Amino acid sequence: MSYMALARRYRPRSFDEVLGQPSVVRALRNALDGDSLHPALLLSGTRGVGKTTLARILAKALNCETGVGSNPCGECGACREIDEGRFVDLLEIDAASRTKVEDTRAMLDNVQYAPVRGRYKIYLIDEVHMLSGHSFNALLKTLEEPPDHVKFVLATTDPQKLPVTVLSRCLQLHLRALPEATVVSLLDKVLEAEGRESEPDAVALLAEAADGSMRDALSLLDQAVAHAGGGKLEGQAIGEMLGLGGQKALVQSLQAIAAGDGAALRAALQELAEMAVDHGALLDDLASLLQAVAFTQAFGQSAAEGARGQEATALAPKLATADVQVFYDMAVHARRDLAWAPSARIGFEMALLRMWCFRAGAVEGAPEGGATGQSSEPAAAPTTAAPAASAASTTESAPIEAAPEALATPSPADLDDAPSAAARAWHERIEAATLEAYARELARNCVVGFEDDDELVLQLAEDMQHLLRDERLARLREAFGKAVRIDCVRQLGDWTPTRILRAERARALDAAGERLEASPVFRALNARLGAELPREDIRLLH
Repeated sequence: MSYMALARRYRPRSFDEVLGQPSVVRALRNALDGDSLHPALLLSGTRGVGKTTLARILAKALNCETGVGSNPCGECGACREIDEGRFVDLLEIDAASRTKVEDTRAMLDNVQYAPVRGRYKIYLIDEVHMLSGHSFNALLKTLEEPPDHVKFVLATTDPQKLPVTVLSRCLQLHLRALPEATVVSLLDKVLEAEGRESEPDAVALLAEAADGSMRDALSLLDQAVAHAGGGKLEGQAIGEMLGLGGQKALVQSLQAIAAGDGAALRAALQELAEMAVDHGALLDDLASLLQAVAFTQAFGQSAAEGARGQEATALAPKLATADVQVFYDMAVHARRDLAWAPSARIGFEMALLRMWCFRAGAVEGAPEGGATGQSSEPAAAPTTAAPAASAASTTESAPIEAAPEALATPSPADLDDAPSAAARAWHERIEAATLEAYARELARNCVVGFEDDDELVLQLAEDMQHLLRDERLARLREAFGKAVRIDCVRQLGDWTPTRILRAERARALDAAGERLEASPVFRALNARLGAELPREDIRLLH
């Protein structure tokens, strides 16, 4: 069974068939027709854009039996042999597998000999940046002054790795990635030539997945044909083949975010979780969709074609312009940080949930979210002493150990009584002890229940038990040099060090306010302009 891949079968055989590289083709044509072709050419560009193909066409143009020119006949013996890969004077060298200087010297030993079959001997060195430093040094002299019958064509995907001494001896021609429309046009022609039917969305998905590489596009088309069997190439099937089966649910997620519908967003995320999708590719797709939406909002029409363009047009009026810009940034950053997420699914879902939280019009604490019962923004951390039920509902979103410096002013009820001498002694003892931040914060929220020479029993409010961790308890044992046990109780009978700190902070704020109001500058402003001093705006610097 002999089958030639589509990428080989539809490889361009002449300059006229080369797509997407007009400037490079024009330069080569003019050089050939004007008999001024540089002896060393460097073709650079990403994979699958035509570097090797152009080198072979160039070899035909130089060795065609009808004469040197930009239009080789394609019918003579030399042209056919080059197309079939058996022309003796076209030496294709894979630099990735022949990196040693000995390989380069063996090649150069044969440069001086005249061509066997053609007019010129062509050395095509693919992935030339893989050569060693000594290989490049050995090549320099011959590259600068080759014999008249020799032409060098160097091809690379990474020209930055080439020494400047090599670059200065070559005529560099950069091949750009192919536009998506060009890839779609070629795929349509190939499908027509192969007698296969396809949906426009299917071809568009293949062209987008190729990412500017014609060889990748034809290889994916080979895969799509095998996937479809003898049937029609359908967009949904191609999407599943490419791991993009969640496109519909992805659009539904953005629609739910735009509408503030938490139930719909949760359903869409659940649907995506049940699919075997590539979440990294889905984040790329999300960023592309948001770009298309932004383009539509800016210019009134989408830059995307097919289903993507229709989706962008439908979403554009539903999303705020500023939201689209922020969402795109979130999608790109989520894709970058995907490797650090616990799983790809979690990283993807957090990106969408972040968009949900920061969408325009979301009101903190508003009972949005439909059936989910969740608010549109994270719950704010409590700033005053709260009942146990309220504290339990907020500690998960804003744990106290995350912001020990942001101690709020206590309510008047907190100041009605005063801490006992034992509470103050415990507070001073903690502040004097050598404790890391989290262990200190745990101790600050406890009161002493019992203590003897061997054991220290602390009491912790039930609504603060999220602070209790084994490693923090171990730090307390080390600091106090005895066994430490912490019991969780419903209500504490004395002031905790945290409460004492809040009270001291409140007194310091009051004293600062009184000093500011008593200052001559404020008195003058008050007398002349009626200035007032909002006490809630006063902040301590230490």
